[in-house]
Amino acid sequence: MITGVALVCVALGLLLYNRVEAKRAEQKAADVMTEIVSHIDHKTEESADFNPKQTNAQTPISVPLDVTMTEVMINGYSYIGYLAIPCLELELPIMADWDYDRLQIAPCRYGGTVNGEDLVVMAHNYPKHFGQISDLSIGDSVVFTDMDGNVSNYSVVAKDVLSPTAVKEMTSGDFDLTLFTCTYGGKSRITVYCDRDN
Repeated sequence: MITGVALVCVALGLLLYNRVEAKRAEQKAADVMTEIVSHIDHKTEESADFNPKQTNAQTPISVPLDVTMTEVMINGYSYIGYLAIPCLELELPIMADWDYDRLQIAPCRYGGTVNGEDLVVMAHNYPKHFGQISDLSIGDSVVFTDMDGNVSNYSVVAKDVLSPTAVKEMTSGDFDLTLFTCTYGGKSRITVYCDRDN
């Protein structure tokens, strides 16, 4: 009986810890979102004030595809923009690189770029991070805004549950945007595939 009570106490402690961590991550992401939106608004205003007739630069006939992404440092971390999922009422900053410490703050780029049409974003399954992406349906809208203010609109085209070792399926580049998170318990990865709207 003592062992049973101890196990229940440990489970409750773990549940409480996870809820505190999720709430902390939600607040950190919200704080960063304010700074990202402010940066993008400022960048957009600068672009609107720019008058190309005032420069002597010539426009090249063809420009090679730039697959790099602008990164902006906020609170010691580099961000590439933010992701909005309207049907889940989510707006989340996206970090440029990932590690376990960064994932405690916000979703992270696992690989790829917007212009390379192979962006992969990962996050914890906190309720206000990617905890609800399994609820997405085919056709749902996902919007990515980069740090230069460029907006890319996507639609969900497929979903899957993959093993943690199925890296190729998450990064194959067959989809323009891939979102993934762990299932509760961490034994599988909920994966949502999106293609850019034309």
